[in-house]
Amino acid sequence: MLLAGKTALVTGAANRIGAQIARTLHQNGANLIIHYHDSVSNAQLLEQQFNALRPGSACSVKAELSNLEEITELAHKASGAFDGLDILINNASSFYPTPVGEISEHDWDRILGSNFKAPLFLSQACYPA
Repeated sequence: MLLAGKTALVTGAANRIGAQIARTLHQNGANLIIHYHDSVSNAQLLEQQFNALRPGSACSVKAELSNLEEITELAHKASGAFDGLDILINNASSFYPTPVGEISEHDWDRILGSNFKAPLFLSQACYPA
């Protein structure tokens, strides 16, 4: 197993591309921290599936990535879950298919938070883990 003994945090790992990234990392031996914001049932299901295949190899952590305190707490939990963090995949993102002229400042702030702020500050908080 290529990633045996390594630990990975994947943001937005409960759904779509993030879930597939998490599956691929887990299949290659990595322990997984599954980040989610709203998709608690999907995150828990993925965690259960991983732990059924390899007991104690996955956990899930909720965090709002537009909140700097929660970003810092996510980094702390991730680095403590399996005694360090080797891989960070900043996958989480926001997208609102909103016509021009109808975009709110709140939507814009959420997009900037999850797509730009979170990857920078999470990477910074995880270094060195």
